[in-house]
Amino acid sequence: MTPTTSLLRLIRYAKPYRARIYRATAFSVLNKIFDIAPEALIGIAVDTVVNKQNSFLASMGFANVMSQLVLLAGLTLFIWIFESVFEYLYSISWRGIAQSIQHELRLSGYNHVQKLDMAHFEKNSSGQLMSILNDDINQLERFLDGGANALIQLAVTVVVIGGIFVYFSPLIAVFAILPTPFIIYGTFKFQEKLAPLYANVRRRVADINVRLANNLSGMSTIKSYTAENFETENIRAESLRYLEANTKTIKVSSAVIPIIRMGILTGFLCTMVLGGYLTLNGTLQVGAYSILIYLTQRLLWPFTGLAMVVDQYQRAMASVQNILNLIETPIKIESGIIELSSLQAQGPVEFKNVNFAYEGRTANLVQVSLAISGGQHIAFVGATGSGKSTLVKLLMRFYQQQSGEIFWNGLEIEKYTLESVRRNIGFVSQDVFLINGTIAENILYGKLDANLDEVKIAAQAAEAHAFIMQLPQQYQTQVGERGIQLSGGQRQRISLARAVLKNPPVLILDEATSAVDNETEAAILRSIDKISQGRTTISIAHRLSTIRKANVIHVLDSGSIVESGTHTELLNRGGQYAALWQLQAEEIHK
Repeated sequence: MTPTTSLLRLIRYAKPYRARIYRATAFSVLNKIFDIAPEALIGIAVDTVVNKQNSFLASMGFANVMSQLVLLAGLTLFIWIFESVFEYLYSISWRGIAQSIQHELRLSGYNHVQKLDMAHFEKNSSGQLMSILNDDINQLERFLDGGANALIQLAVTVVVIGGIFVYFSPLIAVFAILPTPFIIYGTFKFQEKLAPLYANVRRRVADINVRLANNLSGMSTIKSYTAENFETENIRAESLRYLEANTKTIKVSSAVIPIIRMGILTGFLCTMVLGGYLTLNGTLQVGAYSILIYLTQRLLWPFTGLAMVVDQYQRAMASVQNILNLIETPIKIESGIIELSSLQAQGPVEFKNVNFAYEGRTANLVQVSLAISGGQHIAFVGATGSGKSTLVKLLMRFYQQQSGEIFWNGLEIEKYTLESVRRNIGFVSQDVFLINGTIAENILYGKLDANLDEVKIAAQAAEAHAFIMQLPQQYQTQVGERGIQLSGGQRQRISLARAVLKNPPVLILDEATSAVDNETEAAILRSIDKISQGRTTISIAHRLSTIRKANVIHVLDSGSIVESGTHTELLNRGGQYAALWQLQAEEIHK
């Protein structure tokens, strides 16, 4: 995808900002016009001093030389004031636009990411997504902050000064402006070659972010295996790849300015020699010659900055491509239009001939059919990869089944809004997510408008209140990033309290006691017995002792349900469940 294509995509996205962009552009144009004007005044001043009563200003009615100089002083003051005013206006305008667009892009990008199915996060690391939502958006902001104004003012410079040259001497204009098209064409052609180099630099930045995000989240593992030096070398390798990509890009981009300088020199020499010759012959006035000499510098010298601006432009367009590709990623899990009320959510759930496979893998669920009555406690057990967690992920619509149907209260689940489906489910996972805030704030995640009394009641139901009250700041204790300052059992009970506060009709417990000690497990099970009353509870369990009281236990093997029944029925049947129970009993007694 070319930078031009990326620019057109950005222009379409920035449609709501067009009025602000037009206004900022007008300020940039007016600023540059007033910025160029002093060179013209210098030429008029030279003409006044040389020609006195025969000067240009004298022909306009200012016969006295002093009156001409006073007029020039007044004009200079006027021009400098307005040049400064418009510089201020374009500066705050472009910066405001840059801030608004980067803010809107980041929010749009993040909001869109939240709507993507979980398969997207399996294919794209969090480091890559952070690189787009942070680094790429900041790169675009830097271009909009100053690069857009620089390009506009360069165009104004060429048009205005080119017009002045043509007015005074078309012949000099031809030679002075002759290098300009070649400079512009050469710069952009040169930068086209840089586009893939910049894209490679952006990829290397993303790779570093991926490695850093992964290592920082797994620091305990790195330390426990004394792998610090190994990971330092990995970071060194990633950083070197970025260094090499950037160095190559810098070498290529740095060659542009010396080439542009040669073009500038050509134009300046033409103006100086040809203009001087015409002035000596009397064809060109001395004042006009002075104006053209000064304006030649003003016309051509900004092209030295063109390379840097185009460099910013190329980098920004590479970032725009990443940003808009993310925002335009198709949403595979579409929301329905019917609201699922809490009363309806207490109804039955039914899976009919459901088939599902994760992308690039063999089938994870094969022709699964089961019914869950409202208010029942249902459990799924089986070996790792048998499909237990996949069933509840389909119910929460994290994924879309390839075939088959899921009904909730007699209606296909796809017809309900995503928000209402998930609002009616309380999810407690073995991988507890806690925000970097207080204990109270983490429990409030279940119901953001609840008060502290409701938080405490939920914590008591989850048997978390006792340990919270022993902490120095109790409910205002900071848990740290991902709850690092709490033990695994404490994090799990906070997660359970959050689900209790939400008070959903359906409670899903995904290996909720897999990483806790026996005492904590007993506390959590007591909590589950209390809070599961009057609601549908779905448990995914590895420890079979935790789901003995379930109304129905389904045993999964290779994506299919092979046994169903109560704990006693399955033991009497002597099948896979009985074998798992016997195996775990033997492990306990060892």
